[in-house]
Amino acid sequence: MAPRIKQVTTKAVAVPLKRPFKTALRTVTTAQTVIVELTDDQGITGYGEAAPNAVVSGDTVASIVEAVDHVIGPKLIGKSLVNSEDIKATIDQAMVHNSSPKAALNIAVNDLIAQHYQIPLYQLLGGNANQVTTDYTVSVGPVAEMIQQAKDLVTKGFTTLKLKVGSQSEQTDVETVAAIRQAIGPKIHLRLDANQGWHHKQAISAINKMAEMGLQIQLVEQPVPAADFDGMAAVTQNTSTLIMADESIFSVQDAQRLINMRGCDIINLKLMKSGGIDNALKINTFAETAGIACMVGSMIESSVSVTAAASLAAAKRNVQYVDLDASLMFSANPLAGGLINQKDQLQLPDWPGMGFEGSI
Repeated sequence: MAPRIKQVTTKAVAVPLKRPFKTALRTVTTAQTVIVELTDDQGITGYGEAAPNAVVSGDTVASIVEAVDHVIGPKLIGKSLVNSEDIKATIDQAMVHNSSPKAALNIAVNDLIAQHYQIPLYQLLGGNANQVTTDYTVSVGPVAEMIQQAKDLVTKGFTTLKLKVGSQSEQTDVETVAAIRQAIGPKIHLRLDANQGWHHKQAISAINKMAEMGLQIQLVEQPVPAADFDGMAAVTQNTSTLIMADESIFSVQDAQRLINMRGCDIINLKLMKSGGIDNALKINTFAETAGIACMVGSMIESSVSVTAAASLAAAKRNVQYVDLDASLMFSANPLAGGLINQKDQLQLPDWPGMGFEGSI
């Protein structure tokens, strides 16, 4: 008899970070997240996670729990895993927006399906590889602190660093990046993330200045406000550095609009924005068709959703960049199991699903 969803459970957890995480948008010292369990009538449980980010997705812990416990979750009870298309459509259509709770449920469904197939999630999604290489983010702060953090990360084996910029003047950002480049040498890859912190004219000026200085910036992420598609296009078309869209793209429709405008060179897929694995796959497929590579990134998420994101990144050839350091920032992760961290290498588990154990 085909397994059916029997129970949906949520648990809000708070975990201190090893050090404050600062961007142009916010400062986080304790990670707030919601773990979701989806259990079927055969006693198998799939896990998901929703990470609130009010300034990006509009989701909070309270809104996530409300959406899962009282709106979306009840609609899934009794549904057969044989018809996963129906389950996933129900999640997407139960309410508008609320991308993070939808992501948690979609992740849990995919984890549950992979367990029933007795294969790892990354194999269910495509199986291109079983590990990925991640960068690590250097938070916004005084230059001396950013330099020291960058040097510490290089010592720990990270070969790609992402620097947060956009919270100060573009000239100060350029000087900061130059100082960090000088401190770590030419062999380390540097990525920048402005988190919407620049106007398009500031972005063009700063990015071109860094190119003239030979700072070897691999890519610049979301240089202008999310809604400023014209600004994204202006930056992309007036700089030689690769420009990546993040907060501008939540859906395939967003991707289509920006790509048609020649508004980016790369797209950052985040499960919390897209509403889960399946919608992220749709965006990746569209981007690949248009010749646009993707990155897989995350919010401040634990190993639960980071394992799901890493499974997606490992599964697909078009995902050429990975920014999944979030769970490394946690002082502890809420569940045992999942991916294995080895310096900048994220190894996916070879057991069924995402490989998590225990109950919340």
